[in-house]
Amino acid sequence: MQERFINILLVEDDEVDVMNVKRAFKKHKITNPLYIAGNGLEALDMLRLNNGQLPQVPETRRLILLDLNMPKMNGLEFLHELRNDDNLKKTPVIVLTTSDEDKDRIEAYNLNVAGYILKPVTFSNFAEVMVALNKYWTLCEMP
Repeated sequence: MQERFINILLVEDDEVDVMNVKRAFKKHKITNPLYIAGNGLEALDMLRLNNGQLPQVPETRRLILLDLNMPKMNGLEFLHELRNDDNLKKTPVIVLTTSDEDKDRIEAYNLNVAGYILKPVTFSNFAEVMVALNKYWTLCEMP
């Protein structure tokens, strides 16, 4: 069922959280391609054409899992840039963060995120979130 795969870009600077996502994928046999960027600038580079080269993350069936608190370019700055780029603005984004600030949540939703999820503390809860997201996005019709 290759055509149902989702190209997932995880934009996350915390190595423990990156490892938890990878572990959750492996444990629950989530086989979607997973790409990792350590901040918003890296993520934009991975999503855009560079000097005529194809983007690192394939242009079809993309989903971004986005942390907010990162160096260089944080998640909200990334979202502003993404939504102002005609080639990227329709890319679905789910915020996966420790920020429980109302202002962050409101700004993220104003930038058309598909969801705002607080990072679970335990690995088993984190894995459950990954499984639920995988089931949901696998069923969604995406370009």
